[in-house]
Amino acid sequence: MTITRTPTRTSPAHRLAALAEDVLGGPLPVRLRTWDGSEAGPAHAPVVVVRSQRALRRLLWQPGELGLAQAYVTGELDVEGDLAEGLRTLWAVARERGLNAPRLSPTDWARAVAEAVRIGAVGPRLPAPVSQARLRGGLHSKARDRAAISHHYDLSNDFYRLLLDETMAYSCGYWTGAESEVSPADAQRAKLELICRKLGLVPGARLLDIGCGWGSLTLYAAQEHQAQVTAVTLAREQAIYVREQVRERGLEDRVEVVCQDYRDIAGSAYDAVATVEMGEHVGDDEYPAFAAALHRLVRPQGRVLVQQMSRGVTAPGGGAFIEAYIAPDMHMRPMGETAGLLEAAGLEVRSVESLREHYVRTINAWHRTLEDRWNDFVGLVGEETARVWRLYLVGGALAFEERRMGVDQFLAVRPTATGDSGLADVAAGDWYGHPAHR
Repeated sequence: MTITRTPTRTSPAHRLAALAEDVLGGPLPVRLRTWDGSEAGPAHAPVVVVRSQRALRRLLWQPGELGLAQAYVTGELDVEGDLAEGLRTLWAVARERGLNAPRLSPTDWARAVAEAVRIGAVGPRLPAPVSQARLRGGLHSKARDRAAISHHYDLSNDFYRLLLDETMAYSCGYWTGAESEVSPADAQRAKLELICRKLGLVPGARLLDIGCGWGSLTLYAAQEHQAQVTAVTLAREQAIYVREQVRERGLEDRVEVVCQDYRDIAGSAYDAVATVEMGEHVGDDEYPAFAAALHRLVRPQGRVLVQQMSRGVTAPGGGAFIEAYIAPDMHMRPMGETAGLLEAAGLEVRSVESLREHYVRTINAWHRTLEDRWNDFVGLVGEETARVWRLYLVGGALAFEERRMGVDQFLAVRPTATGDSGLADVAAGDWYGHPAHR
């Protein structure tokens, strides 16, 4: 039985609530429960549990999203009940009040510091959680990019086998019916078929899959469309997995797996090039050269499919938590800017399709798996990393739901010198139908 203490003016919960309201410039949107059991804040709001003064110390040294994330993944801070509802409430308040905290006067700051001392928030800076990325070297140097990719994708193949469906596709699926009527695996196969149709793959077509992941598109294109595929990844664990699958499926004569940086790809004249949710890792300054590489690698009249996440100019990296724990050095931009960069490289963008709502469903499926098999995940990677993924998946689904993030498929072509795209007689309607049941 939990005994809830009635907050007094001197209880940690009451002091913390008053301090938070000063900083936020308005009423507290959540209820607080502190380490001593005292509570303060609106009665029916989501409950934020501050288990330790260490959480407050993290926020003192690292105010905002990163400090909150550090406290959450270490278990020093938690949300009771539905984490998504708690985050939804906080984002609603952020929209109402603006993202910038009010300016405090010197007197306000003095009072805030005094309160922080009283509740035990003041102390030396705590080390970052072990799950936080630690990268060195020049931004988007080959060595740093390799380390950034390894931080996320080399977690372990066993982890991703547990999280993902049988296709091992770690990207937005394409849901051809209601979420309750379509399995995650069918949604992924529908996405893979849609990509292959947009690329116009025929038996023997040469496909370059840049950032191939665990080979979902590579294996599908080779098996279902008899394409000749070169699969490229920077992640060692992914390359090992795809090579195993190629051997098991007898596709050695159709698939080559290369573990290298896209900047080192020497081939050319591919019939089609695909890059599925890899362009976000390229970097802003480097993207024009990436787009130029796509143009160079595909033959005239060849097609390029880019599936890529987008975001507004306010948080192009995805936010402090994503950048520190999930995808260091990631850069996203508005959809139109990416289209412009592809066009500037000499490609002609023929189709752009938003899959934003599809990503909400895709991430929800991954999150259900995480929660249903929570003990298995904790046993595999530890509770801190499991909590990182819970926060990542819940926050990611909410960002797509609220249109703070998007994901789009760009189909482009490299025209001939005379402007011939080879697509004059192609009907876009042929791309659709019922690809999951082909």
